[in-house]
Amino acid sequence: MNTYDVCVIGGGIIGLATATAIARRLSGCSIAVLEKEPSVGAHQTGHNSGVLHSGLYYKPGSLKARLCVEGQRQMAAYCEEHGLAFRRSGKIVVASYPHELPAMEELYRRGIENGLEGLRRLSSAEIREIEPHATGVAALSVPEAGVVDYPAVTRHLASGLQGDVILGFGVSAIANAVDGVTISSEGSSVRAKFVVNTAGLHSDRVARMAGVEPPVQIIPFRGEYYTLTPDAASLVNALIYPVPDPRFPFLGVHFTRRVDGSVEVGPNAVLALGREHYRGSRPNAGDVAETLRYAGFRKLVGRYWRTGAAEAWRSARRSTYARSARVLVPSIQPEHLETGGAGIRAQAVTPDGALVDDFSIVQTDSAVHVLNAPSPGATASLAIGSHIAALVAQRLGGGSGAH
Repeated sequence: MNTYDVCVIGGGIIGLATATAIARRLSGCSIAVLEKEPSVGAHQTGHNSGVLHSGLYYKPGSLKARLCVEGQRQMAAYCEEHGLAFRRSGKIVVASYPHELPAMEELYRRGIENGLEGLRRLSSAEIREIEPHATGVAALSVPEAGVVDYPAVTRHLASGLQGDVILGFGVSAIANAVDGVTISSEGSSVRAKFVVNTAGLHSDRVARMAGVEPPVQIIPFRGEYYTLTPDAASLVNALIYPVPDPRFPFLGVHFTRRVDGSVEVGPNAVLALGREHYRGSRPNAGDVAETLRYAGFRKLVGRYWRTGAAEAWRSARRSTYARSARVLVPSIQPEHLETGGAGIRAQAVTPDGALVDDFSIVQTDSAVHVLNAPSPGATASLAIGSHIAALVAQRLGGGSGAH
């Protein structure tokens, strides 16, 4: 049985960034990343829109705000240093109606307080100067936003890790002992002095395996994308977002010109019938039953069932999806939308039915569990990794080595 100082469970971008930061901080520390899929970045990392978020939306002083602003700058520098696909294209956040102006002003206040550079208000005419086919009563220009190839970043982190990346290792059991932790998969096991749980969609389950009762449960929401047809792609220059509904951690249907030049529309946010229930995949009855049993989910539904029903209706009808997109870009027609990909957001929900907004990290003597790190998790991944590495170093005795 192989033995390591630290095992990171989950080979997404946050797991690889964390392992990289630990290796850098703790010289001589032996590290393994355990990933259940045959490749790294197979789930949330590989199914998002590739946006580099600026830090505009998040409550000043929150962990999410700080790590997003730090992380987007670190990510830009990392991509430039290693020649990875990246573009600081900027974005506009559009208030389509007068009643959205107070929420837009709150975003401006948050952005300024969070230290964003170049943030400015736009008039209706100025919107057209940046995005000629977009419309709104006002907008914010956010120059620090951009797009990144996050799967490529994750592969690069994996290839350069001073440690092992063990693929096909689906964690089935975790046993704690005085001298360390045994992590088992079907047919094999490894031992570690310390464990970092970055299992994303399954992070609460991994925490329970490790003997921790998480204060939240992961509820999977599927975000479905469309791609603009080539003749319609010219309607969008960069990133066009609506002013989001402040009640939800979702950003609404928006336009993203990705690093490959294609333009995505979306995502929406519908309840997924499984933690890996992508488009074209089969529902997972066990996951659905687990969600329905959770009191927090039932309270969430009781509070927001109308919004959920509207999202499901939009998911089922391309014409309704196009109508949502036309709020920002009036020229969009249903025939401009080609079915794209879908991603699953691991959204932590509390027992009282609240959607957890900030990153949620739980520590024990032998583990750090990352229980909520959805968007902007990929943007903030390098900063999250450094933050977790500091927590690990405290547990293992500082930065001079783990042995």
